[in-house]
Amino acid sequence: MSLPTSRAARTGQYLALLAYLVFLAFPFLWLLSTAFKPARELGSLHPTWIPEQPTLDNFRQAFDEQPLLQAAANSLTAALSAALIAVVIATPMAYVMARTRGRLAAAATGWVVVSQAFPFVLVIIPLFLVLKNLHLINTLWGLILVYVVWSLPFALWMLAGYVRAVPAELEEAAAVDGAGRVRTLVSVVAPLLAPGIVATALFAFITAWNEFFFALVLLKTPEKQTLPVVLTHFLGAEGVADLGPLAAAAFLATLPSLVLFAFIQRRITGGMTAGAVRG
Repeated sequence: MSLPTSRAARTGQYLALLAYLVFLAFPFLWLLSTAFKPARELGSLHPTWIPEQPTLDNFRQAFDEQPLLQAAANSLTAALSAALIAVVIATPMAYVMARTRGRLAAAATGWVVVSQAFPFVLVIIPLFLVLKNLHLINTLWGLILVYVVWSLPFALWMLAGYVRAVPAELEEAAAVDGAGRVRTLVSVVAPLLAPGIVATALFAFITAWNEFFFALVLLKTPEKQTLPVVLTHFLGAEGVADLGPLAAAAFLATLPSLVLFAFIQRRITGGMTAGAVRG
């Protein structure tokens, strides 16, 4: 390939990447613009990207109309708890799946595949009855239990892939040096799995943070509801949205995921680099 052709191909790749980034960023930027627009600009027939008269009235109105702080605390509790519990359960199970060959590993893999094929609507009635018998309806612990069970298959699948990427020779070398199974897992395997554990926990957190259907069905009292459910309260009886406060509340709801990902991204990259050096 000649140099001009190579430069043209690279330029095309950068342009395609830029177009993709613009496509991804457009909804968020429009949401941000809408959140700071006064009511007069929101009803304009000629909308603008940048608010002509930025205002914080939408944010004040959103907090006045709905218990956003309580809902955010509920979502944070459910998402963090579900992510931590799912990772703690999935890590040893993923190790067994990746290192064991036989019916157990095949059955676990089949469960992962099959569980992802069931739609929410199909399981909500039996799930509701089970949680009702356990007295977990309208409780955050009941919702956390659902989130853990729902995210566990994918967490297993993700972590099993990371375990398979760890050379078995490292464990054999540790065993030759006299390290037991637990010591090998803690000192050799776990540090190399750190990027996978962080990525899996982030996936479980974002899934639980954004989840709406289970929270809507299982949580009834306003003080127990999560943020996605509370956002629907900005819709009127006839489906007319209170656009300004809704955009402001939705913008605030997206911030934790963005901040968490930006904070953890460096650690994921650093953990991968450290794992490569150890390997």
